[in-house]
Amino acid sequence: MTVLKKPAPSLDVREGTYGEKVAAVEPGGAEFIPLAERHGRPRQLLWTWTSPNLEFATVFLGVLAVAAFGLNFWQAALAIIVGTVLGSVTHGVLSARGPAHGVPQMVLSRISFGHWGNALPAGLNAVVAGIGWFAVNSVSGALALNTLTGWPKALCLVIVVVAMVVLAFFGHNLVHAFEKYALPVLAVIFAVASLIILAKSHPGAPGHGGGLGGFLLTVGATFGYAAGWNPYAADYTRYLPADSSRRAVGLYAGLGVFVSCLVLEIVGAASVTIGGDALGQPTSAFTGHLPTAVADLTLLAIALGGIAANALNVYSGAMSFVALGIKLPLTLRRAIVAVVFGAIGFVVALSGLHDAGQKYEAFLLVISYWIGPWLAVFLLDQYLRRGTDVDGLLFDRRHHNWAGPVAMAVGVVLSVWLFSNQQKYVGPVPKHVKSVGDIAFEVGFVISALVYLVLWRPKAGRAGEA
Repeated sequence: MTVLKKPAPSLDVREGTYGEKVAAVEPGGAEFIPLAERHGRPRQLLWTWTSPNLEFATVFLGVLAVAAFGLNFWQAALAIIVGTVLGSVTHGVLSARGPAHGVPQMVLSRISFGHWGNALPAGLNAVVAGIGWFAVNSVSGALALNTLTGWPKALCLVIVVVAMVVLAFFGHNLVHAFEKYALPVLAVIFAVASLIILAKSHPGAPGHGGGLGGFLLTVGATFGYAAGWNPYAADYTRYLPADSSRRAVGLYAGLGVFVSCLVLEIVGAASVTIGGDALGQPTSAFTGHLPTAVADLTLLAIALGGIAANALNVYSGAMSFVALGIKLPLTLRRAIVAVVFGAIGFVVALSGLHDAGQKYEAFLLVISYWIGPWLAVFLLDQYLRRGTDVDGLLFDRRHHNWAGPVAMAVGVVLSVWLFSNQQKYVGPVPKHVKSVGDIAFEVGFVISALVYLVLWRPKAGRAGEA
């Protein structure tokens, strides 16, 4: 893709002055960011993508690998590495496109899905990010604050939700700044807690019959967790100067996700080998292995980490919603949508304060079910259109590419029907061959790629199309 020297005439350009101001509400919605408004350096992505994963949801994923999926520590560690590498690499690849195109990730998705067909992935991401992930992280933050203070769970939920929504309401610059200053606090506390947990753990403890099925479940869940950030990738790189190094942008973004997820998920897996009710009372079970002072600081970090994660979730959930192309007569439409999503997410989180573990396990797999097929279409389309100017397609309502949503839908439906292995639904393959486990995201990726390759047809005659 060529680097933009100036906005294409067909681009919707964001109005208003924002620049590097932190204590200001970001104007506009999902429009192209003017070159005069660009700022920042690629290295800031390291803390932007490290801080949101320094939270208990990351730790609990490692807990699930051993306590729920039946793996021993070393099997869990290997599965965690595989899934996290896959999700982090794709995150880096997607992040690298932001500076050149200057638009959010779900606007870039219009290239491969068409303006209206893009409602499928953008709508899914708006719900998953702005409501689903928001509820997951709000619950973990509220439970940590409840354990630390003894305050009612509902009150703790209100406190963390208000903080999350305020950050998302102000927008891009404040979110980046919060992640930067939260990083040293979170990193130090979790580093100390991790060293204590690893020192007390028993890596040689046997698993509980997870086998290949448990291994593949863990790969799918860890991929879903890391790749869960993929649909947000360009949201946080589109303000960088257009000539920013794509390699540096991708490297810093991918490393932020990879290192933070890998470390805390492995620590979570190790914590199960010490003992305790890892699934019934996950937060208190984890901090119960720590000295009192460290445990209290860790609970504080869990609440802070939940806020760091959900600042991105609400912001990008709102961004995906406005990327649907719905015209809202509001200058601050993204900011207003963020508040609405926060309110809905609060209600969902309130119902999830009980039985959080089982709901979280199912949620992680559901994420991978749709992100795998979406990635297949997006990445294959990018390859097929290599060397062509696609900027004219970003805001062209006449741009249709039904091969995208059809390929994604077919991949999701077939892979889930055949290979899903969840408590509420087990597909025919894992039902009859239990060792297969849940490989829905891998199968969905392959199916969607093949269908898209068959259906895709290059179009001539319009700007940006081959």
